[in-house]
Amino acid sequence: MNAPAGFADILIEDRGAVRIIRFNRAGKKNAITRAMYTAMAQGLETAETDKAIRVVVIAGTDGVFTAGNDLMDFMEAPPTIGGGDMPPVERFMRALLGATKPVIACVDGLAIGIGVTLLLHCDLAYASDRSTFKTPFVDLALVPEFGSSAVLPGIVGRVVASELLLLGETWDASRAEAKSLVNGVFPAGDLEAEVMKRAEALAAKAPNAVKKSKALMTKGVESVYTLMAEEGAEFAAQLASEEFKEAVTAFLERRPPDFSRFG
Repeated sequence: MNAPAGFADILIEDRGAVRIIRFNRAGKKNAITRAMYTAMAQGLETAETDKAIRVVVIAGTDGVFTAGNDLMDFMEAPPTIGGGDMPPVERFMRALLGATKPVIACVDGLAIGIGVTLLLHCDLAYASDRSTFKTPFVDLALVPEFGSSAVLPGIVGRVVASELLLLGETWDASRAEAKSLVNGVFPAGDLEAEVMKRAEALAAKAPNAVKKSKALMTKGVESVYTLMAEEGAEFAAQLASEEFKEAVTAFLERRPPDFSRFG
C-alpha cells in the first residue's frame, strides 16, 4: 500500500492496481473546495497515464461521502463552465468524463449536490444502507450541473428525476438502488470491502478489453460536454441573480428562503 499523497483534504492511495481518491474533510462534511477539485482531477489524470493503475475508486470518510460544494469557497470564485480559464470543478468534471479506465463510487452516508451527480458518470456505484442522496440545486436558486439535466432522466426517467432535480427530495439508499442510481447497497461496515472486491476483480480483467468496452458504452460523451457548457452558462447566470442572493442569505441566517417576490 502506498502512502497517501496529494492535498490534505483529498487522499490518494494506490492499493495494487486500484487507486482510491478519498474526500478527507470530515469536519466540514467533505464539502469540496477548489483545491480539492484540483487534487481529484490530478488523481484521475495521473491514473490515466499510470499503466499500473487499472481502476479508480472515489470514496469518502466514515458516514459522509460529500456535502457538495463548499458554498463560501464557491462564492469566492464562481466558476464559469466552458468559458476561458478552466475552473477546478470543470477540470475535475472533464477528467471524470474522459476517464478511459473504470471508476467506481463508494458512497457511505451523506451525498449532496455533485456528490450525487458525479455518480452518473461513474461506471459502477455502491452505497451503504445509511446513505442519503439529495440535489438541492433549485432550493439554492441554481440549476443542475455536470450533464445531470439529461443523464439522470435517461437513467431513472424524467418524472422520477424531477423528485431530485426539481423537488430536491432526499432519497434513501433503497430508493437509490431501486431507481438504478447505485448498483447495490451494503451494511456500512462491509461497504468498502465489497467495493474493493469488485474493483480488484475488474482490475484483473484484460485491460484493453475493459477500456474498449467502456468506450463503446460512453460514445455519447461529447454531447455531455456540450450540455455541461449550456448548464454552466445558466448556472453562472443564476449565481448573479437576486434569487441566489436570497438563497445564500437565508442559508447563512438559517431560515427558509422567501422567493415570493420573484417570478
